[in-house]
Amino acid sequence: MPDSDRVEHPAGAVETPAHVALRRAKRQALALLLVVTAVFVATSLVERGLLLNCIKAMAEAAMVGALADWFAVVALFRRPLGLPIPHTAVIARNQERIGRNLGSFVRDKFLDVPSLVALIRRHDPAERLSQWLLAPGNAALLGQQAVRLASAALETVQDAQVERFVQKAVRTLIGQLDLSRALAAVLGTLTHNGRHQALLEEVLHKLVEWLQNPETREWVAQTIVAWLKKDHPRTEKLLPTDWLGDKGSAMLARALETLMSEVAANPQHTLRAQFDGALQRFVERLRHDPEWLRKGEEIRTYLQTDPTVGEYAKTLWVDLRAALQRDLADADSVLARQVVKLGVWLGESLAADPALRQSFNTRMEGWVQGLAPDVSQFVAQHIQDTVQRWDAEQMSALIELNIGKDLQYIRINGTVVGGLIGLVLFGLSHAREIARAVAGG
Repeated sequence: MPDSDRVEHPAGAVETPAHVALRRAKRQALALLLVVTAVFVATSLVERGLLLNCIKAMAEAAMVGALADWFAVVALFRRPLGLPIPHTAVIARNQERIGRNLGSFVRDKFLDVPSLVALIRRHDPAERLSQWLLAPGNAALLGQQAVRLASAALETVQDAQVERFVQKAVRTLIGQLDLSRALAAVLGTLTHNGRHQALLEEVLHKLVEWLQNPETREWVAQTIVAWLKKDHPRTEKLLPTDWLGDKGSAMLARALETLMSEVAANPQHTLRAQFDGALQRFVERLRHDPEWLRKGEEIRTYLQTDPTVGEYAKTLWVDLRAALQRDLADADSVLARQVVKLGVWLGESLAADPALRQSFNTRMEGWVQGLAPDVSQFVAQHIQDTVQRWDAEQMSALIELNIGKDLQYIRINGTVVGGLIGLVLFGLSHAREIARAVAGG
Protein backbone atom coordinates (compact mmCIF):
# COMPACT_ATOMS: atom_id res chain seq x y z
CA MET A 1 0.00 0.00 0.00
CA PRO A 2 1.48 3.42 -0.92
CA ASP A 3 2.32 5.52 2.10
CA SER A 4 -0.25 8.13 1.09
CA ASP A 5 -2.96 5.65 1.97
CA ARG A 6 -2.10 5.81 5.66
CA VAL A 7 -3.81 8.56 7.63
CA GLU A 8 -1.22 10.37 9.73
CA HIS A 9 -2.24 11.14 13.32
CA PRO A 10 -0.43 13.86 15.26
CA ALA A 11 0.77 12.68 18.65
CA GLY A 12 -2.16 12.35 21.00
CA ALA A 13 -4.73 13.04 18.26
CA VAL A 14 -8.18 11.49 18.59
CA GLU A 15 -9.85 9.63 15.74
CA THR A 16 -12.45 11.94 14.22
CA PRO A 17 -15.01 11.63 11.40
CA ALA A 18 -12.56 13.57 9.23
CA HIS A 19 -9.94 10.85 9.75
CA VAL A 20 -12.47 8.17 8.80
CA ALA A 21 -13.58 10.05 5.68
CA LEU A 22 -9.99 10.62 4.57
CA ARG A 23 -9.10 6.97 5.06
CA ARG A 24 -12.18 5.87 3.11
CA ALA A 25 -11.32 8.20 0.21
CA LYS A 26 -7.75 6.89 0.14
CA ARG A 27 -8.98 3.31 0.03
CA GLN A 28 -11.32 4.10 -2.86
CA ALA A 29 -8.48 5.65 -4.87
CA LEU A 30 -6.21 2.72 -4.03
CA ALA A 31 -8.89 0.19 -4.91
CA LEU A 32 -9.34 1.73 -8.35
CA LEU A 33 -5.56 1.64 -8.89
CA LEU A 34 -5.49 -2.03 -7.92
CA VAL A 35 -8.38 -2.80 -10.28
CA VAL A 36 -6.71 -1.23 -13.33
CA THR A 37 -3.41 -2.87 -12.34
CA ALA A 38 -5.11 -6.25 -12.19
CA VAL A 39 -6.69 -5.63 -15.60
CA PHE A 40 -3.30 -4.67 -17.03
CA VAL A 41 -1.62 -7.77 -15.61
CA ALA A 42 -4.42 -10.06 -16.73
CA THR A 43 -4.46 -8.73 -20.28
CA SER A 44 -0.68 -8.99 -20.43
CA LEU A 45 -0.73 -12.72 -19.62
CA VAL A 46 -3.22 -13.88 -22.23
CA GLU A 47 -3.22 -13.98 -25.98
CA ARG A 48 -4.71 -10.73 -27.16
CA GLY A 49 -6.65 -9.46 -30.04
CA LEU A 50 -7.59 -5.91 -30.90
CA LEU A 51 -10.16 -5.63 -28.10
CA LEU A 52 -7.87 -6.94 -25.36
CA ASN A 53 -5.05 -4.73 -26.62
CA CYS A 54 -7.40 -1.77 -26.31
CA ILE A 55 -8.35 -2.79 -22.77
CA LYS A 56 -4.69 -3.30 -21.90
CA ALA A 57 -3.81 0.16 -23.26
CA MET A 58 -6.61 1.75 -21.27
CA ALA A 59 -5.52 -0.04 -18.08
CA GLU A 60 -1.90 0.91 -18.67
CA ALA A 61 -2.74 4.59 -19.18
CA ALA A 62 -5.06 4.52 -16.15
CA MET A 63 -2.21 3.10 -14.05
CA VAL A 64 0.10 5.87 -15.22
CA GLY A 65 -2.50 8.53 -14.44
CA ALA A 66 -3.24 7.04 -11.02
CA LEU A 67 0.43 6.74 -10.05
CA ALA A 68 1.26 10.22 -11.34
CA ASP A 69 -1.55 11.81 -9.34
CA TRP A 70 -0.67 9.67 -6.31
CA PHE A 71 2.87 11.02 -6.52
CA ALA A 72 1.65 14.61 -6.90
CA VAL A 73 -0.73 14.37 -3.94
CA VAL A 74 1.78 12.68 -1.65
CA ALA A 75 4.53 15.13 -2.64
CA LEU A 76 2.49 17.94 -1.14
CA PHE A 77 2.67 16.46 2.35
CA ARG A 78 5.71 14.15 2.53
CA ARG A 79 8.39 12.37 0.51
CA PRO A 80 6.82 9.57 -1.57
CA LEU A 81 8.03 6.20 -0.26
CA GLY A 82 10.44 8.17 1.94
CA LEU A 83 12.74 8.84 -1.03
CA PRO A 84 14.66 12.15 -1.06
CA ILE A 85 13.15 13.28 -4.35
CA PRO A 86 13.57 17.02 -5.05
CA HIS A 87 10.55 19.29 -4.72
CA THR A 88 8.57 16.92 -2.52
CA ALA A 89 7.23 17.44 1.03
CA VAL A 90 6.23 20.84 -0.33
CA ILE A 91 4.18 22.01 2.66
CA ALA A 92 6.74 21.02 5.30
CA ARG A 93 9.64 22.55 3.37
CA ASN A 94 7.80 25.82 2.80
CA GLN A 95 6.32 26.20 6.26
CA GLU A 96 7.87 29.62 6.86
CA ARG A 97 6.76 30.96 3.49
CA ILE A 98 3.25 29.55 3.97
CA GLY A 99 2.94 31.28 7.33
CA ARG A 100 4.21 34.57 5.93
CA ASN A 101 1.97 34.45 2.87
CA LEU A 102 -1.07 33.38 4.88
CA GLY A 103 -0.57 36.26 7.31
CA SER A 104 -0.12 38.72 4.46
CA PHE A 105 -3.21 37.36 2.71
CA VAL A 106 -5.39 37.84 5.79
CA ARG A 107 -3.93 41.30 6.39
CA ASP A 108 -4.29 42.54 2.82
CA LYS A 109 -7.58 40.90 1.85
CA PHE A 110 -9.61 40.79 5.07
CA LEU A 111 -8.24 43.43 7.46
CA ASP A 112 -7.30 46.20 5.04
CA VAL A 113 -8.90 49.59 5.68
CA PRO A 114 -11.08 49.74 2.52
CA SER A 115 -12.55 46.29 3.23
CA LEU A 116 -13.35 47.11 6.85
CA VAL A 117 -14.82 50.51 6.01
CA ALA A 118 -16.95 48.89 3.30
CA LEU A 119 -18.06 46.30 5.87
CA ILE A 120 -19.19 49.06 8.25
CA ARG A 121 -21.08 50.90 5.52
CA ARG A 122 -22.69 47.70 4.29
CA HIS A 123 -23.96 46.49 7.65
CA ASP A 124 -24.72 49.75 9.56
CA PRO A 125 -23.34 48.70 12.99
CA ALA A 126 -25.29 51.40 14.85
CA GLU A 127 -28.60 50.12 13.50
CA ARG A 128 -27.68 46.52 14.28
CA LEU A 129 -26.57 47.46 17.79
CA SER A 130 -29.83 49.31 18.37
CA GLN A 131 -31.89 46.35 17.18
CA TRP A 132 -29.90 43.95 19.33
CA LEU A 133 -30.19 46.06 22.47
CA LEU A 134 -33.94 46.49 22.03
CA ALA A 135 -34.59 42.81 21.28
CA PRO A 136 -36.28 41.06 24.25
CA GLY A 137 -33.78 39.75 26.75
CA ASN A 138 -30.62 41.17 25.19
CA ALA A 139 -30.26 44.11 27.57
CA ALA A 140 -30.69 41.71 30.48
CA LEU A 141 -28.06 39.45 28.92
CA LEU A 142 -25.74 42.45 28.76
CA GLY A 143 -26.32 43.06 32.47
CA GLN A 144 -25.56 39.42 33.27
CA GLN A 145 -22.33 39.55 31.30
CA ALA A 146 -21.33 42.75 33.11
CA VAL A 147 -21.89 40.99 36.44
CA ARG A 148 -19.79 38.02 35.32
CA LEU A 149 -16.95 40.25 34.16
CA ALA A 150 -17.03 42.29 37.36
CA SER A 151 -17.07 39.11 39.47
CA ALA A 152 -14.12 37.70 37.55
CA ALA A 153 -12.22 40.97 37.99
CA LEU A 154 -12.88 40.98 41.73
CA GLU A 155 -11.80 37.36 42.03
CA THR A 156 -8.55 38.27 40.30
CA VAL A 157 -7.90 41.25 42.56
CA GLN A 158 -8.59 39.13 45.65
CA ASP A 159 -5.27 37.42 45.20
CA ALA A 160 -2.80 38.64 47.83
CA GLN A 161 -0.03 39.08 45.27
CA VAL A 162 -2.31 41.20 43.11
CA GLU A 163 -3.25 43.32 46.12
CA ARG A 164 0.40 43.89 46.94
CA PHE A 165 1.08 44.77 43.32
CA VAL A 166 -1.77 47.30 43.31
CA GLN A 167 -0.53 48.86 46.55
CA LYS A 168 3.00 49.09 45.18
CA ALA A 169 1.75 50.57 41.91
CA VAL A 170 -0.32 53.19 43.76
CA ARG A 171 2.62 54.16 45.94
CA THR A 172 4.87 54.39 42.90
CA LEU A 173 2.32 56.57 41.15
CA ILE A 174 2.03 58.84 44.18
CA GLY A 175 5.82 59.02 44.36
CA GLN A 176 5.97 60.31 40.79
CA LEU A 177 3.26 62.90 41.35
CA ASP A 178 4.06 66.55 42.05
CA LEU A 179 0.93 67.39 44.04
CA SER A 180 1.41 71.14 44.12
CA ARG A 181 2.06 71.54 40.40
CA ALA A 182 -0.59 68.92 39.56
CA LEU A 183 -3.20 70.88 41.51
CA ALA A 184 -2.02 74.05 39.78
CA ALA A 185 -2.42 72.36 36.40
CA VAL A 186 -5.95 71.24 37.29
CA LEU A 187 -6.92 74.71 38.46
CA GLY A 188 -5.29 76.23 35.39
CA THR A 189 -7.44 74.01 33.19
CA LEU A 190 -10.56 74.88 35.17
CA THR A 191 -9.88 78.62 34.85
CA HIS A 192 -9.14 78.46 31.11
CA ASN A 193 -11.48 80.72 29.12
CA GLY A 194 -13.24 81.87 32.30
CA ARG A 195 -14.73 78.50 33.20
CA HIS A 196 -14.31 79.28 36.89
CA GLN A 197 -16.74 82.20 36.61
CA ALA A 198 -19.57 79.72 36.16
CA LEU A 199 -18.43 78.13 39.42
CA LEU A 200 -18.60 81.51 41.16
CA GLU A 201 -22.14 82.07 39.88
CA GLU A 202 -23.17 78.59 40.99
CA VAL A 203 -21.73 79.14 44.48
CA LEU A 204 -23.59 82.43 44.87
CA HIS A 205 -26.79 80.84 43.58
CA LYS A 206 -26.54 77.95 46.03
CA LEU A 207 -25.76 80.36 48.86
CA VAL A 208 -28.88 82.41 48.10
CA GLU A 209 -30.98 79.23 47.98
CA TRP A 210 -29.52 78.20 51.31
CA LEU A 211 -30.30 81.57 52.92
CA GLN A 212 -33.85 81.55 51.55
CA ASN A 213 -34.52 78.28 53.32
CA PRO A 214 -36.73 78.93 56.40
CA GLU A 215 -34.58 76.74 58.62
CA THR A 216 -31.44 78.60 57.52
CA ARG A 217 -33.08 81.97 58.16
CA GLU A 218 -34.11 80.81 61.61
CA TRP A 219 -30.55 79.72 62.32
CA VAL A 220 -29.11 83.06 61.10
CA ALA A 221 -31.65 84.99 63.19
CA GLN A 222 -30.79 82.97 66.30
CA THR A 223 -27.09 83.52 65.64
CA ILE A 224 -27.61 87.30 65.45
CA VAL A 225 -29.64 87.27 68.68
CA ALA A 226 -27.01 85.14 70.42
CA TRP A 227 -24.29 87.53 69.26
CA LEU A 228 -26.17 90.55 70.60
CA LYS A 229 -26.77 88.88 73.96
CA LYS A 230 -23.14 87.84 74.29
CA ASP A 231 -21.26 90.88 73.01
CA HIS A 232 -23.81 93.64 73.65
CA PRO A 233 -25.95 92.54 76.60
CA ARG A 234 -27.08 96.04 77.55
CA THR A 235 -27.99 97.03 74.01
CA GLU A 236 -29.80 93.73 73.57
CA LYS A 237 -32.14 94.59 76.45
CA LEU A 238 -33.11 97.87 74.81
CA LEU A 239 -33.61 96.51 71.27
CA PRO A 240 -36.15 94.07 69.79
CA THR A 241 -33.56 91.35 69.25
CA ASP A 242 -35.90 88.80 67.69
CA TRP A 243 -37.07 91.35 65.15
CA LEU A 244 -33.49 92.37 64.43
CA GLY A 245 -32.53 88.73 63.93
CA ASP A 246 -35.34 88.12 61.45
CA LYS A 247 -34.66 91.35 59.60
CA GLY A 248 -30.92 90.72 59.56
CA SER A 249 -31.42 87.28 58.09
CA ALA A 250 -33.76 88.61 55.39
CA MET A 251 -31.42 91.50 54.58
CA LEU A 252 -28.48 89.14 54.22
CA ALA A 253 -30.42 86.94 51.80
CA ARG A 254 -31.58 89.96 49.76
CA ALA A 255 -28.08 91.40 49.70
CA LEU A 256 -26.63 88.18 48.37
CA GLU A 257 -29.44 87.86 45.83
CA THR A 258 -28.79 91.39 44.63
CA LEU A 259 -25.07 90.70 44.46
CA MET A 260 -25.65 87.56 42.45
CA SER A 261 -27.87 89.41 39.98
CA GLU A 262 -25.26 92.13 39.55
CA VAL A 263 -22.46 89.60 39.06
CA ALA A 264 -24.50 87.62 36.54
CA ALA A 265 -25.41 90.75 34.56
CA ASN A 266 -21.93 92.30 34.55
CA PRO A 267 -18.99 90.27 33.15
CA GLN A 268 -16.67 93.01 34.44
CA HIS A 269 -18.02 93.03 37.99
CA THR A 270 -15.48 93.77 40.70
CA LEU A 271 -16.19 90.49 42.47
CA ARG A 272 -15.37 88.60 39.29
CA ALA A 273 -12.08 90.44 38.97
CA GLN A 274 -11.25 89.81 42.63
CA PHE A 275 -12.11 86.13 42.23
CA ASP A 276 -9.92 85.97 39.11
CA GLY A 277 -7.02 87.61 40.86
CA ALA A 278 -7.25 85.46 43.98
CA LEU A 279 -7.43 82.27 41.95
CA GLN A 280 -4.55 83.24 39.67
CA ARG A 281 -2.38 84.16 42.65
CA PHE A 282 -3.20 80.82 44.24
CA VAL A 283 -2.28 78.95 41.04
CA GLU A 284 1.01 80.84 40.79
CA ARG A 285 1.83 80.03 44.40
CA LEU A 286 1.13 76.38 43.79
CA ARG A 287 3.48 76.43 40.81
CA HIS A 288 6.36 78.49 42.14
CA ASP A 289 6.09 79.15 45.89
CA PRO A 290 8.75 77.01 47.65
CA GLU A 291 6.55 76.77 50.73
CA TRP A 292 3.65 75.28 48.79
CA LEU A 293 6.00 72.98 46.89
CA ARG A 294 7.42 71.80 50.22
CA LYS A 295 3.92 71.18 51.59
CA GLY A 296 3.04 69.19 48.49
CA GLU A 297 6.19 67.11 48.95
CA GLU A 298 5.31 66.48 52.60
CA ILE A 299 1.80 65.36 51.71
CA ARG A 300 3.13 63.09 48.98
CA THR A 301 5.68 61.52 51.32
CA TYR A 302 3.02 61.06 53.96
CA LEU A 303 0.62 59.36 51.55
CA GLN A 304 3.40 57.19 50.20
CA THR A 305 4.99 56.00 53.42
CA ASP A 306 2.57 56.34 56.32
CA PRO A 307 1.35 52.84 57.32
CA THR A 308 -1.92 54.25 58.66
CA VAL A 309 -2.81 55.65 55.26
CA GLY A 310 -1.89 52.36 53.60
CA GLU A 311 -3.94 50.38 56.09
CA TYR A 312 -6.88 52.75 55.71
CA ALA A 313 -6.74 52.44 51.93
CA LYS A 314 -6.56 48.65 52.23
CA THR A 315 -9.53 48.57 54.62
CA LEU A 316 -11.47 50.90 52.35
CA TRP A 317 -10.77 48.65 49.37
CA VAL A 318 -11.73 45.50 51.31
CA ASP A 319 -15.03 47.06 52.36
CA LEU A 320 -15.72 48.31 48.85
CA ARG A 321 -14.91 44.93 47.36
CA ALA A 322 -17.15 43.16 49.87
CA ALA A 323 -20.01 45.51 49.03
CA LEU A 324 -19.49 44.91 45.33
CA GLN A 325 -19.40 41.15 45.84
CA ARG A 326 -22.64 41.25 47.79
CA ASP A 327 -24.27 43.24 45.03
CA LEU A 328 -22.94 40.95 42.31
CA ALA A 329 -24.18 37.88 44.18
CA ASP A 330 -27.65 39.38 44.47
CA ALA A 331 -30.15 38.24 41.84
CA ASP A 332 -31.35 41.85 41.68
CA SER A 333 -27.87 43.37 41.32
CA VAL A 334 -27.70 47.16 41.16
CA LEU A 335 -24.86 46.94 38.65
CA ALA A 336 -26.89 44.64 36.41
CA ARG A 337 -29.93 46.93 36.61
CA GLN A 338 -27.87 49.97 35.72
CA VAL A 339 -26.24 48.20 32.78
CA VAL A 340 -29.67 47.07 31.56
CA LYS A 341 -30.98 50.64 31.80
CA LEU A 342 -27.92 51.92 29.99
CA GLY A 343 -28.34 49.31 27.25
CA VAL A 344 -32.02 50.11 26.73
CA TRP A 345 -31.32 53.84 26.76
CA LEU A 346 -28.55 53.44 24.20
CA GLY A 347 -30.72 51.24 21.99
CA GLU A 348 -33.65 53.66 22.12
CA SER A 349 -31.39 56.65 21.49
CA LEU A 350 -29.83 55.04 18.43
CA ALA A 351 -33.20 53.88 17.12
CA ALA A 352 -34.78 57.32 17.45
CA ASP A 353 -31.93 59.45 16.13
CA PRO A 354 -30.62 58.81 12.58
CA ALA A 355 -28.02 61.55 13.03
CA LEU A 356 -26.68 59.78 16.12
CA ARG A 357 -26.45 56.50 14.20
CA GLN A 358 -24.62 58.22 11.38
CA SER A 359 -22.24 59.83 13.85
CA PHE A 360 -21.65 56.46 15.54
CA ASN A 361 -20.86 54.76 12.22
CA THR A 362 -18.65 57.64 11.11
CA ARG A 363 -16.68 57.42 14.33
CA MET A 364 -16.33 53.66 13.86
CA GLU A 365 -14.92 54.28 10.40
CA GLY A 366 -12.45 56.72 11.91
CA TRP A 367 -11.41 54.20 14.56
CA VAL A 368 -10.98 51.53 11.90
CA GLN A 369 -8.89 53.79 9.71
CA GLY A 370 -6.68 54.62 12.66
CA LEU A 371 -6.40 51.17 14.21
CA ALA A 372 -6.67 48.76 11.27
CA PRO A 373 -3.07 49.09 9.98
CA ASP A 374 -1.53 48.26 13.36
CA VAL A 375 -4.10 45.59 14.25
CA SER A 376 -3.88 43.90 10.84
CA GLN A 377 -0.09 43.84 11.04
CA PHE A 378 -0.29 42.33 14.51
CA VAL A 379 -2.71 39.64 13.31
CA ALA A 380 -0.54 38.88 10.27
CA GLN A 381 2.55 38.56 12.44
CA HIS A 382 0.65 36.38 14.90
CA ILE A 383 -0.47 34.05 12.10
CA GLN A 384 3.06 33.87 10.71
CA ASP A 385 4.62 33.17 14.11
CA THR A 386 1.96 30.58 14.98
CA VAL A 387 2.42 28.67 11.72
CA GLN A 388 6.19 28.74 12.09
CA ARG A 389 5.95 27.32 15.62
CA TRP A 390 3.95 24.33 14.44
CA ASP A 391 5.70 21.01 13.95
CA ALA A 392 6.15 20.64 10.18
CA GLU A 393 4.87 17.06 10.07
CA GLN A 394 1.88 17.84 12.24
CA MET A 395 1.06 20.86 10.10
CA SER A 396 1.17 18.70 6.96
CA ALA A 397 -1.03 16.09 8.63
CA LEU A 398 -3.52 18.77 9.71
CA ILE A 399 -3.75 20.26 6.22
CA GLU A 400 -4.09 16.81 4.69
CA LEU A 401 -6.87 15.99 7.13
CA ASN A 402 -8.83 19.03 5.93
CA ILE A 403 -8.26 18.85 2.17
CA GLY A 404 -6.92 15.33 1.65
CA LYS A 405 -10.34 13.83 0.93
CA ASP A 406 -10.77 16.09 -2.10
CA LEU A 407 -7.24 15.30 -3.25
CA GLN A 408 -8.08 11.59 -3.30
CA TYR A 409 -10.80 12.34 -5.82
CA ILE A 410 -8.10 13.92 -7.95
CA ARG A 411 -6.37 10.53 -7.87
CA ILE A 412 -9.60 8.81 -8.91
CA ASN A 413 -10.18 11.34 -11.67
CA GLY A 414 -6.58 10.90 -12.81
CA THR A 415 -7.14 7.16 -13.10
CA VAL A 416 -10.34 7.58 -15.12
CA VAL A 417 -8.96 10.36 -17.33
CA GLY A 418 -5.75 8.38 -17.89
CA GLY A 419 -7.78 5.39 -19.05
CA LEU A 420 -9.81 7.56 -21.44
CA ILE A 421 -6.66 9.13 -22.85
CA GLY A 422 -5.22 5.64 -23.31
CA LEU A 423 -8.36 4.68 -25.22
CA VAL A 424 -8.10 7.75 -27.47
CA LEU A 425 -4.40 7.20 -28.15
CA PHE A 426 -4.97 3.51 -28.87
CA GLY A 427 -7.76 4.43 -31.25
CA LEU A 428 -5.58 6.94 -33.08
CA SER A 429 -2.59 4.60 -33.34
CA HIS A 430 -4.71 1.62 -34.45
CA ALA A 431 -7.23 3.46 -36.56
CA ARG A 432 -6.65 1.31 -39.68
CA GLU A 433 -6.94 -1.94 -37.77
CA ILE A 434 -10.09 -0.75 -36.08
CA ALA A 435 -11.52 0.35 -39.42
CA ARG A 436 -10.74 -3.03 -41.05
CA ALA A 437 -12.21 -4.85 -38.07
CA VAL A 438 -15.37 -2.80 -38.26
CA ALA A 439 -15.59 -3.23 -42.04
CA GLY A 440 -14.91 -6.95 -41.82
CA GLY A 441 -17.46 -7.36 -39.04
